[in-house]
Amino acid sequence: MRYAVIDVGSNSVRLMISENGKTLSKEIKTTRLASRLNAQGELDVAAAENTVQAVVSFVKRAETLEVDKIYAFATAAVRKAKNGGELVARIRESCGIVTEILSGEEEAEAGYKGALSGKDGGVIDIGGASTEIAVVSGGIKVYGKSVDIGAVSLTAMCGENGKLADEKVREVVKLFGSVPHACEYYAIGGTATSIAAILIGSDMYDSEKTHGYKIKKSDLSAIKKRLYGMSAEKRKTIPGLQKERADIIQSGAAILSGLAEYLDAEEITVSESDNTEGYLMMKTEKK
Repeated sequence: MRYAVIDVGSNSVRLMISENGKTLSKEIKTTRLASRLNAQGELDVAAAENTVQAVVSFVKRAETLEVDKIYAFATAAVRKAKNGGELVARIRESCGIVTEILSGEEEAEAGYKGALSGKDGGVIDIGGASTEIAVVSGGIKVYGKSVDIGAVSLTAMCGENGKLADEKVREVVKLFGSVPHACEYYAIGGTATSIAAILIGSDMYDSEKTHGYKIKKSDLSAIKKRLYGMSAEKRKTIPGLQKERADIIQSGAAILSGLAEYLDAEEITVSESDNTEGYLMMKTEKK
């Protein structure tokens, strides 16, 4: 069976193609849905329409690849927005695809299923508007929580002010409470893969190199300072960093660095297998 999974995220819309349990390809379109909530807590009309069009284009792409089934899910930005349901309805009207809005717990489950693939460990998923931590021990989830902070939302709050961002992160990570520390931690999402790519230093982003890369806690502290010491335009020139992330990567680094300190994790392993793979497992396991 060949599947397509579309992730309507807070920062971007992504497409994964999978066949017989193997990921064949991934594509991404940056839409910044989380950065465009108005004062009433509603999604911006233009950002929402860009997201709809991104989904429509990915549905067409999946159809050209002759997939047997298309799944779609949405995360924090849609979950929190007062008019998130309207966006989901608009997607269905435009291309016939039903988009499931995941709860914070379901989002965490998709993340750990994708990253761990049956192993024990902890998973950190930094998104655009939320961050999830889940821990699996003995094949059972022993911890899972979602907190409303992400690379896009932290940038909206703090911009390029690294000191303010650190203060906000230290305040918010306490909401995770008591998290099991005695495990290997994995990180999924664009923040982790982008930081790995920067540390590797390749001219072009290479998922084969970033997958399995171990980021040391000391490296996170150093790269956070480096990123906040540069303008967004200057960050666009960093080898390995996708230009679309140049204006939010410093915030993502602040969150990941803060979590490494909070979890007392000396190193965090980057996983390119993420909530798209995990969501597909959730859907196919039920059959």
